[in-house]
Amino acid sequence: MNTLLHCCCAPCANMCIDTLREEGRQVTGFWYNPNIHPVTEFRARRNCLEDYAKQIDMPLIIQNEYALRPFVRAVAEDIANRCVKCYEMRLYRVAQYAAENGFDSFTSSLFISPYQKHDLMREVAQRAGEEYGVEFLYRDFRPLFRAGQDRARELGFYMQKYCGCVFSEEERYIKPKKLIP
Repeated sequence: MNTLLHCCCAPCANMCIDTLREEGRQVTGFWYNPNIHPVTEFRARRNCLEDYAKQIDMPLIIQNEYALRPFVRAVAEDIANRCVKCYEMRLYRVAQYAAENGFDSFTSSLFISPYQKHDLMREVAQRAGEEYGVEFLYRDFRPLFRAGQDRARELGFYMQKYCGCVFSEEERYIKPKKLIP
């Protein structure tokens, strides 16, 4: 079975790759992350993943689109609920590529993060798989999150401090104020 793994970054992908390979799957990485901003962050994550893919002999497809404007246009009407648009942009693209290029299935390293909206991602990925006629391979990688982060530090990976979009970066600096009753 050959699986296309959408990779948001090497720290999140490393344990996903190991798990899928242990299942006997042939894994190809897929980089498509128009949400990641600024461009220096986009490049740092991409370059780290490229280096890691070479180290572990994993084929990697790079969709090298730095797409600040299309991403912001897609989420501008409802910034508070932007994640669904972000998941749709990425998971529909990976499903489309998987279907058009003969992959048996697709999944995403996003499923390792305890910070993502797991059920929403799963629902979006299932819809994308149905639309493109390719299997969405569901795996809840979250129990492996800490081990993956530890390995990433051991390997000297670039470690990001926020999800990726300009709004999540803002949130790491500006905490919502609690209302005093």
